[in-house]
Amino acid sequence: MLVAEDNALNMEIAEFSLKREGFLLEKARNGKEAFEIFKNSKEDEFSAVIMDIMMPEMDGLEATKKIMALPRSDAKKVPVIAMTANAFSDDRIKAFEAGMTDHLAKPIDSKTLVQMLEKYLPAKIQD
Repeated sequence: MLVAEDNALNMEIAEFSLKREGFLLEKARNGKEAFEIFKNSKEDEFSAVIMDIMMPEMDGLEATKKIMALPRSDAKKVPVIAMTANAFSDDRIKAFEAGMTDHLAKPIDSKTLVQMLEKYLPAKIQD
């Protein structure tokens, strides 16, 4: 699982929640780093991407568009979950237009994060 988040506390919450569910994490501090990590990964290495929208260097929307544009099959099918403090309908629309699969409002609730992942990765999460 690739997690892109520039806020240390939000990263810590996501990391704790995901590791508790058995996920291995690769962390990125901004969208540019997330894109580079995904681009240089093996195909199907990441089961999902948790992507903050507002980050330095490259925002999550742009990073998602660049990931989706990569010439590899996993880039177009990997679930990308937006994490953002902006939960307005405009923000959700922008996330979906960028190719994101779903939208999770901050502050991150670990139970909600895991439930959302269960929708997209049912075989990967155990009760």
